[in-house]
Amino acid sequence: MRLEGKVAIVTGGASGFGAGIARKFAAEGAKVLIADINLEGAEALARELGQKAGHVDVSKDASVNQLAAAALMAFGKVDILVNNAGVSHLPAALDEISEADFDRVFNVNMKSVYLTARHLVPHFKARKTGAILNVASTAAVSPRPRLSWYNASKGWMVTATKSMAVELAPLGIRVNAINPVAGETPLLKTFMGEDTPEIRAKFLSTIPLGRFSTPEDMGNAACFLCSDEASMITGVALEVDGGRVI
Repeated sequence: MRLEGKVAIVTGGASGFGAGIARKFAAEGAKVLIADINLEGAEALARELGQKAGHVDVSKDASVNQLAAAALMAFGKVDILVNNAGVSHLPAALDEISEADFDRVFNVNMKSVYLTARHLVPHFKARKTGAILNVASTAAVSPRPRLSWYNASKGWMVTATKSMAVELAPLGIRVNAINPVAGETPLLKTFMGEDTPEIRAKFLSTIPLGRFSTPEDMGNAACFLCSDEASMITGVALEVDGGRVI
């Protein structure tokens, strides 16, 4: 029960890595607000875990503000914020990605971190405690071709993590990131363009441990970094990638 008494918000928590993080946090004693643009999916998981669900469009200021207010009203505090919601564009030459696709990646992967900080960091500052976890990607440090603007958004996320960490550390707030490799999530097909045995084999050949990341892998890493066991760790982007970036 490493998170007993803690309150956590997990964005993009209805599926994939976010769901894995929500499950682990709940198992470790946290009260979890599972936030997703897919409210039906968030509510289904919340019912299963005995937790709460909330709708959020992480790219919209008003929506993030509403989520933060709902969390504070329901729980009276927030201890942990997990910025997990993310999107990609389909593989393509960097000069052929549409402006609409670029804007979507920018708003969901990058602007969301700014918006959640804007509405929750003041609460953490007032309490002089808090843990923020950004779900970045191995794409931040070992980019794959034809995913350039997704890669760049995750590189931004890692830099934001380190910048936030150094600024907020004197206030008792820790900020870390995890870098998953591709996993069995709704984004996998987006990364690959199409899901075929040949393309899967090509992806797996770049991972020394020979398997994709799982939601359970991310839940375990996230739980450690957001727990008091990691009280001396901030500004880290932990690779949870089976050796992908070695």
